[in-house]
Amino acid sequence: MIDKNIIHEILETARIEEVVNEFVILKKNGSRFLGLCPFHNEKTPSFTVTPKLGIFKCFGCGKGGDAVNFLMEHEKFSYPEALKYLAKKYNIDVQEEEQTAEQVQALQEGESLYHVTDFAAKYFAHILFNNEQGKAIGLTYFKERGFREDTIKKFNLGYAIDEWSNFTDHALKNGYKKEFLEKTGLTIVKTDKMFDRFKGRVIFPIQNISGRVLGFGGRTLSSEKKVAKYLNSPESDIYHKSKVLYGINLAKKAIIEKDNCCLVEGYTDVISLHQAGIENVVSSSGTSLTTDQIRLIKRYTKNIIILYDGDTAGIKAAFRGIDMILEESMDVKIVLFPEGEDPDSYARSHRSLEVEEFISKNSANFIFFKTKLLQKEAQGDPMKMANLTREIVNSIALIPDKIIRTVYIKECASLLKIAEETLMNELNRIRRKNYDNKIKESRKDDPQEKAKPVTIIPIQQQDGDFLSSEYQEKDLIRLLMHYASSPLKFTLDENGETKTWEYNVASYIIDDLQRDEIKCNNDLYQKVIDVTALEIEGGSIPDKMFYINHQDKEIASLSASVLTSKHELSDWSKVKIKVTGEDDKLIASVTSAVLALKLRFLEKKFDGKLKAIKNAKPEDELLILVSQRRIQKKIEQISLALERIVLR
Repeated sequence: MIDKNIIHEILETARIEEVVNEFVILKKNGSRFLGLCPFHNEKTPSFTVTPKLGIFKCFGCGKGGDAVNFLMEHEKFSYPEALKYLAKKYNIDVQEEEQTAEQVQALQEGESLYHVTDFAAKYFAHILFNNEQGKAIGLTYFKERGFREDTIKKFNLGYAIDEWSNFTDHALKNGYKKEFLEKTGLTIVKTDKMFDRFKGRVIFPIQNISGRVLGFGGRTLSSEKKVAKYLNSPESDIYHKSKVLYGINLAKKAIIEKDNCCLVEGYTDVISLHQAGIENVVSSSGTSLTTDQIRLIKRYTKNIIILYDGDTAGIKAAFRGIDMILEESMDVKIVLFPEGEDPDSYARSHRSLEVEEFISKNSANFIFFKTKLLQKEAQGDPMKMANLTREIVNSIALIPDKIIRTVYIKECASLLKIAEETLMNELNRIRRKNYDNKIKESRKDDPQEKAKPVTIIPIQQQDGDFLSSEYQEKDLIRLLMHYASSPLKFTLDENGETKTWEYNVASYIIDDLQRDEIKCNNDLYQKVIDVTALEIEGGSIPDKMFYINHQDKEIASLSASVLTSKHELSDWSKVKIKVTGEDDKLIASVTSAVLALKLRFLEKKFDGKLKAIKNAKPEDELLILVSQRRIQKKIEQISLALERIVLR
C-alpha cells in the first residue's frame, strides 16, 4: 500500500499536460490543449486537456479523468501502478511495505502477464551479460552485428539459454504460475511437459509506448534449415502484434521533434539506425503493416518515410501498406537503399551524417516512386501502361483530402504524359465504385437492412420515457462536482428579524435529497451522491479535486465530462464587459436544480398512482386518491417555487 500523504503529493505534483504529452501530440488552444484522441480513431481533434483542473476529456468517445485515470485507461495500469509511474516520472520516493506471499499472489492475478514478461526480459538480459553461454553466444552475436554495449542495454536485448526448460524452471522457482507462463507464450505446455519457446535464441523484447514488455522476438543462431529464423510471442491478452510497433517507446520523442517517422521491417534495422543517431524509427516487426500501427504513428506525426532494401518483389508486396497510409490522410515518402543493402547494413557501414543525408536526398513521394518502379515493368507495353495508370490512380483515390488528390493527379499526369482530365475522370469513377462497394459491404453485414420511412412516435407511446429524470440528475451532479465546497448564504426575514445561515453546496444537496429520500435512477450519479455523503459524514467537505482524483475510475471519468466544456468563454474583461456566469447566481442554480429533480421524482410517483388506480380494488381506491392528491399539492408547490426562481 502507498501512504495517503505520498498519493496526495503525487497527485499534486503530476501535470496532466506533461503526462498526456508522452502519448499524444498536444497543441495549445487558449488555456487548454487539443489533440487527437488515443482511445478512438478521429481526424478532427476532440481530445481536450485542461491543466487548470488537471483533467483530460474526449468529446468524441466520452473518456475523461485525471493523469492517473489516463494511465489506467491508456496503459492498462492498476491504480497503484499508475501512481508508481507518476512517482518515478516526478522523482517522488514511494516507500512500500514488503509484500507478503498473499499480496504477491493477488498482484499476479491482476497484472500477472505483465509481471511475467517483465521478469522474463530482466532474466534474459541478465543471462546475456552474466552467464558463460549468454556471453559466448548471445553477446558475441550482438557485438559482431556492430551493436555497442550501451545500445544493447538501451533495447534491453537478451539471450535464452539453449536448454529445454531453463527459463521455465527459473520462473516457477520464483513463484510465477504455469498458467501465466503459458498465456504469455514463454512456455509451451504439452501434456505433462513444459518447454521454453525461445531456447537458444537472442531475445528482442517488444514494448509498448510506455516501455512495458508485451512479448518477445527471438532469433535463432542455429544454421539448421528446419529451424525458423525468427520466432515471436503468440497473441495474448497483452500482446496484439497488429497494434504494436517495435521501438515506439524509444522513438516517440524524436518522432514528435522531427515531425517524421521512419518505418523499417526488422528489429536490427531499428537498432542500427538508433545507434547511427536516427531515433525516429520504428518497425512493424516482420508483419504486414496494419491500420492500427499506422494510427499509432499518426498520434505523433502525419509524415512517414518507408525505408526499403533493394528487393523489388518485397516492395511491390508493400504497396498495400502505402495505400493504407494514404487512406489515413498521411504523407508517405519512400527511400530505396542500394542493391544488396538494407537499413541495418547501410547504417553499420556508413557514418551517421552519411545515413541522414542518404535518407534526406533519396526520399521520393509515393507517386514518383511507384510510377518509376512500375514503368520499368511496362517497358513501353500499352496494356501494361494502362494497368499501371489505373493502379496509381487507385492509390490516389484513397486519399480523403480533395486538394491533395488534385495535386497528385497533376503530378501523375506530368510523369505519365497523360491528359489530366483523363486521369481525373478515372479517379472519379474509382471513387464512385469504392463508395458503392462500401454500401454493399455494409448491407452484407445486415441483409435485412432496407430503406424505411421515418416513423414518428407520439410522446405518450414512449412508455414513460418523458418522465425520465436523467437530465435533472446530470445537472445536479454537475453542480455538485463543480461547486461542492462553495458557500451558499441564505437570509430570511421573519417578524422583522433577519436570520442568516450558511451551507456549502455539497451539504445542501445531500441533506435535501436525504430528507425527502430521493435517489438517482442513474447508478453512477447515485454513487457520486453516496461517496459525497460519506465524505461529509467523515468531517470533510469535498471539492473538485476530490472527484477528479477519485480512485473510482467511473467517478473520475464523469468528473472530467461534467467539469470540461467543449467551448471556452472568451475573456470579455479586457473590453470592460461583465459576463454573468453561473457562479454569480449559484443559490438560484443549486436550489432550482434540487427542486427540478424533486419535481420529476414526484411526477413519476404521481404517474405510478394513476396506474395503480386502474388495477386497485374498490376498497383501496380512496387511499390511493388521497395519496395522489398530497403528491399533486407538492408538485404545485415546487412548480410555483421554480417559477419564482426563474422570474427573480
